Amino acid sequence: MTRQQPLATSFGYRSTAAEVIVGHDLHGRSAIVTGGYSGLGLETVKALSGAGVRVIVPARRVDVARAALDEVAGVEVAAMDLGDLESVATFTAGVRDAGALIDLVINVAGIMATPEGRTPQGWESQFGTNHLGHFALVGGVASLLLEGARVVSYSSVGHYRSPVRFDDINFESTPYDPWVSYGQAKSANALFAVGLDARAAGRGVHAYSVHPGGIMTDLQRHMPREELVQRGWVDADGTPNPLFKTPAEGAATGLWAATAPELVTRGGVYAEDSSLKGVVPADHSDATSGGVKEWAIDTDAADRLWDLSVSATGLDPFGTA
Repeated sequence: MTRQQPLATSFGYRSTAAEVIVGHDLHGRSAIVTGGYSGLGLETVKALSGAGVRVIVPARRVDVARAALDEVAGVEVAAMDLGDLESVATFTAGVRDAGALIDLVINVAGIMATPEGRTPQGWESQFGTNHLGHFALVGGVASLLLEGARVVSYSSVGHYRSPVRFDDINFESTPYDPWVSYGQAKSANALFAVGLDARAAGRGVHAYSVHPGGIMTDLQRHMPREELVQRGWVDADGTPNPLFKTPAEGAATGLWAATAPELVTRGGVYAEDSSLKGVVPADHSDATSGGVKEWAIDTDAADRLWDLSVSATGLDPFGTA
């Protein structure tokens, strides 16, 4: 909680990915970016490439990824389905075999408000993809992370909708709700940063979670037009709400968390608008005001999630806190 105290910066809501990494010498570094061929992930890869970073982009649709990244320098695409732990294991084994050390892992990919489904390993699909897939990815490349490396997990203000439902993660006892499912997955993304930083900081590796802001991307593909209009995300003609960020603006906070020197002593925090906005009460419902719910940065919940994730994946990156 102490680390999550508000921190203002010179950046803000409309800062872009390129702007937040100006002045940082990233030449020769290496990164893994999930979701790196569309939306926020693509903007992240472009900014890193422009700064001289070699980027590995795991992709379920390899041909689509290669086409999207064809003109971006220093990018390698490799097959991986984030929703399938066996596929993640195959990808990470390939990265280890290649032997390249890693400076950054930025976990952008995710699914939102999907119909009920299960991963090949039997986990509810949003939790299994958004959290367990990324846990397995980081676990599989943990030995390659250099001192000073950072892991950034894309959470969301969607975490307001639910803590991790440890007693019914797979909605076996209660009816499935796509938004509650998304909420617990985004809370899990934030808790992963807390748990990972507690275990990796001793090796000089830090972890952070971020809320990128409201952006219209492919993430909304499971939402009907009527719902998008009802929520005020688009107008009747399908034009996005002008208050939403552009993808370049949405990618800024993740890259700020990946590079900001002022965060070296703030591992595990939840960032938004390239800043920290503190903790809000459990009953706080105004998602526009910023801040993180306590349940998404609670160390006991992070430890409980860690144990569950180790059991689910067979991996324990950096061991016990």
